[in-house]
Amino acid sequence: QVQLAESGGGLVQAGGSLRLSCAASISISKSIFKINNMGWYRQAPGKARELVAAITSGDMTNYADSVKGRFTIARDNDKNSMYLQMNSLKPEDTAVYFCNAEGTLLFSDRTFWGQGTQVTVSS
Repeated sequence: QVQLAESGGGLVQAGGSLRLSCAASISISKSIFKINNMGWYRQAPGKARELVAAITSGDMTNYADSVKGRFTIARDNDKNSMYLQMNSLKPEDTAVYFCNAEGTLLFSDRTFWGQGTQVTVSS
Protein backbone atom coordinates (compact mmCIF):
# COMPACT_ATOMS: atom_id res chain seq x y z
CA GLN A 1 0.00 0.00 0.00
CA VAL A 2 1.16 3.54 -0.81
CA GLN A 3 -0.43 6.60 0.74
CA LEU A 4 0.45 10.26 0.36
CA ALA A 5 -0.33 12.85 2.99
CA GLU A 6 0.08 16.60 2.54
CA SER A 7 0.57 19.11 5.30
CA GLY A 8 1.58 22.72 5.74
CA GLY A 9 -1.30 24.50 4.09
CA GLY A 10 -2.94 27.46 5.71
CA LEU A 11 -3.94 31.09 5.48
CA VAL A 12 -1.29 33.70 4.79
CA GLN A 13 -1.14 37.28 3.62
CA ALA A 14 0.12 38.21 0.20
CA GLY A 15 3.89 38.22 0.21
CA GLY A 16 4.06 35.58 2.90
CA SER A 17 5.48 32.08 2.77
CA LEU A 18 4.36 28.53 3.35
CA ARG A 19 6.16 25.21 3.22
CA LEU A 20 4.15 22.22 2.09
CA SER A 21 5.19 18.70 2.92
CA CYS A 22 4.20 15.40 1.40
CA ALA A 23 4.94 12.18 3.20
CA ALA A 24 4.62 8.88 1.41
CA SER A 25 3.93 5.86 3.56
CA ILE A 26 4.93 2.71 1.77
CA SER A 27 4.17 -0.75 3.07
CA ILE A 28 5.48 -2.48 -0.04
CA SER A 29 9.02 -3.77 -0.10
CA LYS A 30 11.52 -1.51 -1.85
CA SER A 31 12.72 -4.54 -3.71
CA ILE A 32 9.57 -4.46 -5.82
CA PHE A 33 8.44 -0.84 -5.50
CA LYS A 34 10.00 2.57 -5.65
CA ILE A 35 8.87 6.13 -6.19
CA ASN A 36 10.19 7.74 -9.32
CA ASN A 37 8.85 11.22 -10.09
CA MET A 38 6.93 13.42 -7.69
CA GLY A 39 5.14 16.68 -8.07
CA TRP A 40 2.76 19.25 -6.70
CA TYR A 41 -0.50 20.13 -8.39
CA ARG A 42 -3.08 22.69 -7.45
CA GLN A 43 -6.68 23.35 -8.24
CA ALA A 44 -8.40 26.66 -7.68
CA PRO A 45 -12.19 27.06 -7.61
CA GLY A 46 -13.59 26.94 -11.11
CA LYS A 47 -10.26 25.99 -12.63
CA ALA A 48 -8.65 22.79 -13.81
CA ARG A 49 -5.96 21.07 -11.83
CA GLU A 50 -2.53 22.25 -12.93
CA LEU A 51 1.02 21.18 -12.38
CA VAL A 52 2.89 23.52 -10.07
CA ALA A 53 6.25 21.81 -9.78
CA ALA A 54 7.75 18.41 -10.45
CA ILE A 55 10.91 16.65 -9.42
CA THR A 56 12.43 13.45 -10.73
CA SER A 57 14.26 10.77 -8.83
CA GLY A 58 17.44 12.41 -10.10
CA ASP A 59 16.40 15.80 -8.68
CA MET A 60 15.62 17.37 -12.02
CA THR A 61 12.93 20.00 -11.49
CA ASN A 62 10.28 21.71 -13.53
CA TYR A 63 8.05 24.62 -12.55
CA ALA A 64 4.98 26.27 -13.89
CA ASP A 65 5.76 29.69 -15.31
CA SER A 66 3.49 31.31 -12.76
CA VAL A 67 5.60 30.12 -9.82
CA LYS A 68 9.14 30.21 -11.19
CA GLY A 69 11.44 32.16 -8.93
CA ARG A 70 8.99 31.96 -6.04
CA PHE A 71 8.49 28.24 -5.36
CA THR A 72 11.10 25.58 -4.76
CA ILE A 73 10.48 21.84 -4.86
CA ALA A 74 12.69 19.34 -3.09
CA ARG A 75 12.61 15.72 -2.01
CA ASP A 76 14.17 13.41 0.49
CA ASN A 77 14.33 9.97 -1.06
CA ASP A 78 15.39 8.28 2.16
CA LYS A 79 12.26 9.55 3.87
CA ASN A 80 10.04 9.30 0.80
CA SER A 81 9.10 12.91 1.37
CA MET A 82 8.65 15.93 -0.83
CA TYR A 83 8.47 19.62 -0.05
CA LEU A 84 7.32 22.79 -1.69
CA GLN A 85 8.68 26.05 -0.35
CA MET A 86 6.37 28.84 -1.43
CA ASN A 87 7.59 32.40 -1.10
CA SER A 88 6.14 35.73 -2.18
CA LEU A 89 2.68 34.22 -2.25
CA LYS A 90 -0.02 35.89 -4.27
CA PRO A 91 -3.81 35.70 -3.98
CA GLU A 92 -3.86 33.80 -7.27
CA ASP A 93 -1.88 31.03 -5.57
CA THR A 94 -4.98 30.22 -3.55
CA ALA A 95 -5.92 26.63 -4.28
CA VAL A 96 -5.98 23.12 -2.96
CA TYR A 97 -2.51 21.68 -3.39
CA PHE A 98 -2.10 18.00 -4.12
CA CYS A 99 0.90 15.76 -3.76
CA ASN A 100 1.51 13.38 -6.64
CA ALA A 101 3.91 10.50 -6.94
CA GLU A 102 4.71 8.10 -9.72
CA GLY A 103 6.11 4.76 -8.76
CA THR A 104 7.08 1.46 -10.25
CA LEU A 105 5.55 -1.68 -8.83
CA LEU A 106 7.35 -4.63 -10.34
CA PHE A 107 7.11 -3.79 -14.05
CA SER A 108 4.15 -1.42 -13.86
CA ASP A 109 4.00 2.35 -13.42
CA ARG A 110 1.42 3.67 -10.98
CA THR A 111 0.29 7.11 -9.90
CA PHE A 112 -0.67 8.13 -6.37
CA TRP A 113 -2.40 11.23 -5.04
CA GLY A 114 -2.77 12.86 -1.68
CA GLN A 115 -6.09 14.27 -0.55
CA GLY A 116 -4.93 17.87 -0.78
CA THR A 117 -4.16 20.74 1.54
CA GLN A 118 -5.76 24.17 1.31
CA VAL A 119 -3.60 27.21 0.69
CA THR A 120 -5.32 30.56 0.99
CA VAL A 121 -3.53 33.83 0.31
CA SER A 122 -5.34 36.97 1.36
CA SER A 123 -4.86 40.34 -0.28
